[in-house]
Amino acid sequence: MASLSSYRRQQWLIVAVALVYLTVALLVPSSYYQLIIAQVVLWATLGAAWNILSGYSGLVSFGHAVFWGLGAYTVALGMVFFNISPWLGIPLGVVVGVTAAAIIGRITFRLTGHYFALAMLAYPLSILYLFEWMGFQEVSLPIKRENPVAYMQFQDPRVYCVLALVLLTACLFTALRVEHSRFGMSLLAIKQNERAAEASGINTLKWKMLAIMLSGGFAAAAGGLYAVLLLIVTPPSVFGVAVSSLALIVTLFGGIGSIWGPVIGASILIPLAEVLHGEFGDKVPGIQGVVYGLAIIVTILFAQQGVYWRVRDYLRGRRGGELTETAPAPEAEPAAPVITLPVGKAGGKASENAEPMLQLSGVSRRFGGLLALNEVALNVQRGTIHGVIGPNGAGKTTLFNTINGFLAPSAGSIRFEGREVVGLRPDQLCKLGIGRTFQIVRPFARMSVLQNIVVGSYVNTTSDAEAEQRAWEAIHRVGLTKEAHVAAGNLTTKQLRLMELARALAPRPKLLLLDETLAGLAEAELDGILSVVRQLCDQGVTIVIIEHTMQAMARLAHHFTVLDHGSVIADGAPQQVLNDPRVIEAYLGKRWVERAAHTGT
Repeated sequence: MASLSSYRRQQWLIVAVALVYLTVALLVPSSYYQLIIAQVVLWATLGAAWNILSGYSGLVSFGHAVFWGLGAYTVALGMVFFNISPWLGIPLGVVVGVTAAAIIGRITFRLTGHYFALAMLAYPLSILYLFEWMGFQEVSLPIKRENPVAYMQFQDPRVYCVLALVLLTACLFTALRVEHSRFGMSLLAIKQNERAAEASGINTLKWKMLAIMLSGGFAAAAGGLYAVLLLIVTPPSVFGVAVSSLALIVTLFGGIGSIWGPVIGASILIPLAEVLHGEFGDKVPGIQGVVYGLAIIVTILFAQQGVYWRVRDYLRGRRGGELTETAPAPEAEPAAPVITLPVGKAGGKASENAEPMLQLSGVSRRFGGLLALNEVALNVQRGTIHGVIGPNGAGKTTLFNTINGFLAPSAGSIRFEGREVVGLRPDQLCKLGIGRTFQIVRPFARMSVLQNIVVGSYVNTTSDAEAEQRAWEAIHRVGLTKEAHVAAGNLTTKQLRLMELARALAPRPKLLLLDETLAGLAEAELDGILSVVRQLCDQGVTIVIIEHTMQAMARLAHHFTVLDHGSVIADGAPQQVLNDPRVIEAYLGKRWVERAAHTGT
């Protein structure tokens, strides 16, 4: 989590940058260059708005011109047809932009990756042709000579610089607030691994919707002021591909995912392109496009994450984009004692007559013609470690994905603590008390261990302080106190497994689904993980675990369910199941039985 002092420094830096821009705007005598300064600020605002969505969530938008254009046309048409002053037209444009963003988000967030980017590109292009078809090829704002100030029409262009600067400052303060809140942390988690974010209890749709609405509102405000500045609006000038591209280019060049990236990009590229266009535009048509194209090439070759990140990493003596260990954990955070339980004595068994905590009845899951789960019945008793075993392709991970909401069952019932949970999202199930780890570890690699686990702590907490306290508790429980401020991308395999376990524990789950937690670990590393799992069970966490390391599973689980080709072929106490001929034939093999008999496991 970012410190309060860092947040305050950034606030004062925004104020300082705004004062520098204001000073330059007031001192420049040429109205032409004052107009360029105002455009720099407006394009920086559009870039910052784009960054709130795409920079933090990773969902690249090629269609932010739709919000810019709607803001511009709201102001223009409001003046032409209803005599609405831009002082009211711009806020009205914000409402239009936010509404459009909400509609677009609900439709388009079903897509990911390049499908999302291409879908976003379709919106401004469609509206461009719609406005041309409606006859709004060129809308000029009427000149109000009798009361120009009331209609935001000033003789001194520096006033527009001030207005644009106020808008940019508001956008930067908002972006800074987002960056230093659970909102921003959630977006960064979504950017790095959306499935892990959902399993950690983050309502990904909620945060993405809020991000696109906030982004659309600021983009529409900037578009509205742009219309006032130029006094004429055409569909290509506000809905064209160049508008969306420029929002992306200035942010990409300056630095995606930073509030300063759009400011840096716009401050360098817009004046350069405009001045070159003014000097050589008659000799080299389209020279502005050349400038922006070269900016992309330079970025790709020398600063893939943008100028801001390149310079910052250079000044800190690190390679661009790499996170390393930061400050050590505070001395006030003592490590909790690690309780090592005797092998084979994990947890306490629940009463056989008690109602199961988790109950699956006739659960099936089809993928087209493939039956991945076939009428699976499963009862998990409270306070136990329940092992799910079976050969590769038996349906074990599909079973977990069905239990925690990533997949909906094609048929059957899933009840958790007596409540039917089929149809609930992963974040809703996490809130109810079902935690989850993954077969392939899904860290938020650019976040520290503490930040990874704080993200998992947001469920059922009302403040960041409470979330951080829960994160520290989870860190202590798995023994990662010393690594709390190390970037997750720098951890060993064992540490990654423990970190993911801690992230799943942070919401304080009642039921924990562990998908091959021991995978990739050396023999010497197993005992430490096993001790943590046993300790969790003794502390009241019910565990369902998938694992292929049978020697460990035989020492760990109280109950086994065996899957083969999506069907349950055995269910019962470990000794009973491991001696079942069907299990031996389908999964264990005779060599394992002979080795187990020899070792006495």
